[in-house]
Amino acid sequence: MTTSTERVQSHIPAETPELAHFIGGEWVPSHGVFTLTDPNTAELTGSSPVADSDTVDRAVKAARAAFEEWRRTTPRERGEYLNRLADRIDEASEQLAQLESWNVGKPISNAREEIPLLVDLLRFYAGAARLGENTAAGEYERGMTSIVLREPVGVVGLIAPWNYPLLEAVWKIGPALAAGNTVVLKPSELTPYTTVVLAKLAASVLPAGVLNVVLGDGMTGAAIVDHPGIEMVSLTGDGGTGKKIAAAASNTLKRVHLELGGKAPVLVFDDSDVEYASEYLAMAGFTNTGQDCTAACRVIVHDSVYESFMEKYVANVRRLRVGDPADPETQVGPLVSERQLERVLGFLERAGETSARVLTGGSRVDRPGFFIEPTVLVDVNQDDEVVQKEVFGPVVTVQRAASEEEMLRLANDVNYGLSASIWTRDLSRTIRLTKDLSFGTVWVNGHLTTVAEMPFGGFGQSGYGKELSGRSMDEYSQVKHVMISQTRV
Repeated sequence: MTTSTERVQSHIPAETPELAHFIGGEWVPSHGVFTLTDPNTAELTGSSPVADSDTVDRAVKAARAAFEEWRRTTPRERGEYLNRLADRIDEASEQLAQLESWNVGKPISNAREEIPLLVDLLRFYAGAARLGENTAAGEYERGMTSIVLREPVGVVGLIAPWNYPLLEAVWKIGPALAAGNTVVLKPSELTPYTTVVLAKLAASVLPAGVLNVVLGDGMTGAAIVDHPGIEMVSLTGDGGTGKKIAAAASNTLKRVHLELGGKAPVLVFDDSDVEYASEYLAMAGFTNTGQDCTAACRVIVHDSVYESFMEKYVANVRRLRVGDPADPETQVGPLVSERQLERVLGFLERAGETSARVLTGGSRVDRPGFFIEPTVLVDVNQDDEVVQKEVFGPVVTVQRAASEEEMLRLANDVNYGLSASIWTRDLSRTIRLTKDLSFGTVWVNGHLTTVAEMPFGGFGQSGYGKELSGRSMDEYSQVKHVMISQTRV
């Protein structure tokens, strides 16, 4: 494993914005109360305001006022707005990438790869806005003509995570605005910077009040969920937060969309390309420092190729370059915060009290910042905490199994159901397993890739509802049946 220790000072981007709420087209300052830290150096970098219930109420009122006109825009008009916003983001791509890298601790090479994805996503929804409800109008009762309308829900509250602050925000903003809703968006308190820049870019494109941003922590999120003027809440976050939001939202019977955690199984079979799989999965397990709900974190290998796979896989993991996120050569950066660092170290400490054995990594990196070595654990038991719970850090477990049936059993034996991958050349096996694996996304001879056209979302403790694709437009829409009497008009 290579580490980059020559640069440990804080690389604050030149165009770092002042943090403030964006409500009704205006910047609303307030005193900073949440301290922000550079994950790369552990140095304090500033503070962020936290919106209280009154500030959230102001944002909701602005969104409701804007909704009256925004809902009347045509799909073509909304598509034009989204395309213009995509243009602005494209123009600001390097600023956004540098801010995201610095604030999250994400390698700059990864941050630069993400910006074109969200530009493409906005352009996709600009087109999807023009696709209406598929049910055909017609006479389903004599003398009566039926029409189905897809209408916006209203004001939606969007709560984005810290691991992909900008990308995940656009995953929600795109379909929400395309469907005709107005938005109150809250980024994670840890990673507000790119969302504030997004608000600035949107201010030059969207009508005032269509997109509002409130900064804050769990208190702010609770105010959004509790507000009676918000008709829907969409969260990307951990399972505990999802359960709290679902329970709180029941008080006002608002719609809830939850994209929660994952514990992705990776099934490596005896007929797989071991050389390719070992190299690919070393990347897929530790991208974004393992802070990815789809990370290839639970590898299950057939006995007959276990030894050869592990030799190559561990060698590839050890070659990962750990260091300064601003360095284009860095592949694994720091964890996002000291709290996250301590959480992952706690998993490793408790795993050490079991039969688990560390093949590589397992320790904090000796440098400033919140770094942990990419870690591979073997000899784990299926009921071990490190196998069953989402670590959300640079930790991968590897298990071995003697048959397809055992591999499938191990794969499905968790509460999460977000994503999985199969590594095989056998078409019959592929067909069987893609059906039998209880996960919302199943990749074959690949992992991590998402596209705008295909739905993304999990089963079980991974939440409900779909991101991406035209299906997510349905999440942010409500369907109305209009029936007209032919004899009375």
